[in-house]
Amino acid sequence: MTLPVARIEPKSCERLPDLIGNAPCMLDVSRRVRLVAPRATPVLIEGPTGSGKELVAEALHRLSTRSRKPFVTINCAAIPEALLEAELFGHTRGAFTGAVQGRVGRIEAADGGTLFLDEIGEMPLGLQSKLLRFVECGELQRVGDNETVKVDVRIIAATHQALAQQAQNGGFRADLYYRLAVFLIRTPSLAEHTEDLPLLVNHFLARMGREAPVKRLDEEALAKLTGHDWPGNVRELEHVLERAAILAGEEAVVTAREIDFGLTIN
Repeated sequence: MTLPVARIEPKSCERLPDLIGNAPCMLDVSRRVRLVAPRATPVLIEGPTGSGKELVAEALHRLSTRSRKPFVTINCAAIPEALLEAELFGHTRGAFTGAVQGRVGRIEAADGGTLFLDEIGEMPLGLQSKLLRFVECGELQRVGDNETVKVDVRIIAATHQALAQQAQNGGFRADLYYRLAVFLIRTPSLAEHTEDLPLLVNHFLARMGREAPVKRLDEEALAKLTGHDWPGNVRELEHVLERAAILAGEEAVVTAREIDFGLTIN
């Protein structure tokens, strides 16, 4: 009788060092990262702005077999539509006005490694079709070139938008969505794991302590943080703590008086 071979599963219950938080929703993020990182599977990271999507992408790359190769990021919302195609796919000399020399695109620069497409929901529909072709066959054409180039990259995309709904409404190509969302990871808002607030506070204060003496919060300051709804999520918390540390001056203890949330964007 042949006994079944035992499968060795990764220690998926342990949280990853850079993904701070022991709440169940955060541990689930770490579990998903550990499970999919060793594969070439495309990953779509969805979550509100400031919730750590880029940290998840970096962890996926670091734990993959591609970790010694480039990790290339492009923010699809930060580059004008007219330039985004050339940034992604590269261009030849004279391909457009101002192209005085050829240039390798971000996709080609990531060959052998990982390409992180941040804010993929902002990519123009016309460019989505060209990206889809690359995702399907692994070949690209530089702007102004007739030759194709074979490139091997693992694609990770991220968005703060409801991309499935956008695809359903025609705001995003459905065929590209299904190609990118083979494996989904959702980064929770800070409001969903406020029990991790003390852990996050200690993490950020310790990191700030690399350049200045480490500060700590008194109980009233921590209570004030706990009562906030954190529309800007973990990124907002980091900025509030940095502001508080500056306002505290030479004092070793940050009080509630130094906790300034600034202007809240509705």
